[in-house]
Amino acid sequence: MDFKILTDTLLGDYTISVKESPLDKIDRIKKLDLPVESFQFYKSVSSVYSSKIEGEEIDFDSYFKHKFLKVKFKPDYTRKADDLYAAYDFIDNNKLTFENVQKAHSILSKTLLPKSQQGLVRSNPMFVINSEDKIEYVAASPGILKSELDKLFHDIVLLQDAELNPFEILYYASLLHLVFVKIHPFQDGNGRTARLIEKWFLIEKIGQKASSIQLEKNYFKKLVDYYTNIRNLGIEYEELDYSKSLDFLLMTAQGIDKQE
Repeated sequence: MDFKILTDTLLGDYTISVKESPLDKIDRIKKLDLPVESFQFYKSVSSVYSSKIEGEEIDFDSYFKHKFLKVKFKPDYTRKADDLYAAYDFIDNNKLTFENVQKAHSILSKTLLPKSQQGLVRSNPMFVINSEDKIEYVAASPGILKSELDKLFHDIVLLQDAELNPFEILYYASLLHLVFVKIHPFQDGNGRTARLIEKWFLIEKIGQKASSIQLEKNYFKKLVDYYTNIRNLGIEYEELDYSKSLDFLLMTAQGIDKQE
């Protein structure tokens, strides 16, 4: 495919490492005996653990009780996870386009950002600081931000129109997450949006069974690896080396193994 920002360079190594069709692995995920509809349950898992990655103090048991058993908690405790849940609802019925990513970001950032910044591409420099107060990485500069997003969504259209095998579907879903988070187009909520995009692409390609892939929970459980693997590409956006991204790209596929 004539990619502008994505790469298939690691696809062979990825396929060798994953070994078995990811769809076969997904089909073996145990069906849970749930008091609620399974898609709702998995959305709540996604919402809680994607929030927890960003340091939100919320546990799944409490959120489940809030969402489905109507147990009352302080609004601030559940609000950001509720916003994210609404964004996961949004992706069920809307195509993965940049305009819809902006709408999804507006939903999930409702209590993260002022209304004027929800869904709005930033015009300022951006870098991410880690827990040791050091620069984790420098995002795309304002001068190239639009062109980088145009490249990414050009490539997304190519993928949407292509017949992909199961290995390619998982590979590119993870790569979309990684490229988006490195571009970092919004003032806040980029990580939540990147994980949403990974799930969104999977749903478009394999249907609602993708909801059962608990990629957000897996990233949280492997949080040190998650940030290390993002960092491995380099600090400066213009110097990123995607040939070093295999460890990140394998995280979701390997996480499915733990769900079986």
